[in-house]
Amino acid sequence: MSEIKDSDIKSRVSETIRSLPDDASWEEVMYRIYVRQKIENGLKDVAEGDTVSIAEVRERFGLCR
Repeated sequence: MSEIKDSDIKSRVSETIRSLPDDASWEEVMYRIYVRQKIENGLKDVAEGDTVSIAEVRERFGLCR
């Protein structure tokens, strides 16, 4: 997956802002943009195959099955 163009980012931010309630706070605006950025980064990682298996996560953190 390629990098997101600036114009795409602007339209996605606009879409996110339009979806907020009229009485949204600055904190809510910033949080929604932050969460969307993190989700899009995660989807990009998945598309590029930059993931870790559940078994590896369990091993790294010493978790049982």
